[in-house]
Amino acid sequence: MSAVRRLVVEADGGSRGNPGPAGYGAVVIDAATGETLAEAAEYIGVATNNVAEYRGLIAGLTAAKALFPDAGTTGPDLRVHVRMDSKLVVEQMSGRWKIKHPDMKPLAARAAAILPPSSVTYEWIPRAQNKHADRLANEAMDAGRDGRQWEAAASTAELDAPARTPLPDRGPPGDAAAGAAKARAALAAARGGTEAGTLFEVPTAEEPAPPSAEPAAPEPTDVSAIAGAAAASASGSAPTPAPQVGWAAAPDLGAPATFVLLRHGETALTPEKRFSGSGGTDPELSATGRDQAARAAAHFAALGTVQEIVSSPLRRCRETAAAVADRLGLEVRIDEGLRETDFGAWEGLTFGEVRERYGDDLTAWLADPDTAPTGGGESFTEVATRVAAARDRLTARYAGRTVLLVTHVTPIKTLVRLALEAPAQAMFRMELSAASISTVAYYGDGNASVRLLNDTSHLR
Repeated sequence: MSAVRRLVVEADGGSRGNPGPAGYGAVVIDAATGETLAEAAEYIGVATNNVAEYRGLIAGLTAAKALFPDAGTTGPDLRVHVRMDSKLVVEQMSGRWKIKHPDMKPLAARAAAILPPSSVTYEWIPRAQNKHADRLANEAMDAGRDGRQWEAAASTAELDAPARTPLPDRGPPGDAAAGAAKARAALAAARGGTEAGTLFEVPTAEEPAPPSAEPAAPEPTDVSAIAGAAAASASGSAPTPAPQVGWAAAPDLGAPATFVLLRHGETALTPEKRFSGSGGTDPELSATGRDQAARAAAHFAALGTVQEIVSSPLRRCRETAAAVADRLGLEVRIDEGLRETDFGAWEGLTFGEVRERYGDDLTAWLADPDTAPTGGGESFTEVATRVAAARDRLTARYAGRTVLLVTHVTPIKTLVRLALEAPAQAMFRMELSAASISTVAYYGDGNASVRLLNDTSHLR
């Protein structure tokens, strides 16, 4: 049996602006001694945090492979345990979360192709335990700010890194049962055990580390197909299903960007249930609508949680937002992405009137999100693209803050259904009253949590 060389790769990446000036850092460590074997860092120009983190992973795995280029052939078998404070990268590379962003897919594929998938395992660690790689990434960004590239000879990242201590005997992260570590030790002994005296307890391909308790994960990604048997046993059995994950947000994700979604108050068209989008008249609030806005303002003043206010450019939203802003002493910012759908020739008509005049068009619109209303309006697909862009823009700007978005029925329903990963037809299954409140929280790993829908208790 060939010898096994066990390494730990710690990697990190960062962006000062997200996107903004970005860099990554990675360190390769001997698992048995804790000795630093290699460091890598680079300023990569303008990029997002996620891109920088993936670039750090790629650099770390590449450095590990370069140290033992003959591993698995004439040299020892190589086992690499990756430790990162990016839950997104760890979960996606482990195959438990789906990769949705097109920029991430090729990076994940590059990372998966560097070493045999069965020789690499992944673990999330708190940021405080990833200081060496974090310092390298910041050194790289500092160098880029000064118009130069990072130089290993000038690095002090290792000096600033905390001392590495053996991992506690509680097994891979996420094992809550006290007897799990003993059970794994017994199984390891039956298989011949792991190398004694190693500083890091490195999971092997025969014993994948179960995931820590995190937000409910989407279906496995294409990385699981790329990575293949990372969770399979050496005997060729099928991959072990990931344990049921928890609901609570991971502590490393920090405070989410929380969007409190307030539908505008009533206009004269609201009680008549007429199509009122961005392509027709721009009605003001009715007396009832102004009262609803005042009640919403009193509600948010009592809560004291809203930190920012962003509104659709349409008058009914601006008036509703102004009522809240005056009460809270905040400014209102306008975002065009929050405007209502353009309903084309249906503007101002009731559903029944549209059925009479444009029956075939209405039927097609209800059946297909790509179909636009009569007369050049917007399809639900077009609205979803616009709203998703606004969501991404605002979550990046207001990370960790609570933002009141004053908008309309379609944008609110779209944000909710996107957070739930529900089909477009789900919008017809939601009720949103005038001046109702819904809430969605957006975490740093790209996951979202719907916390409230169509609350009108403040209006009673």
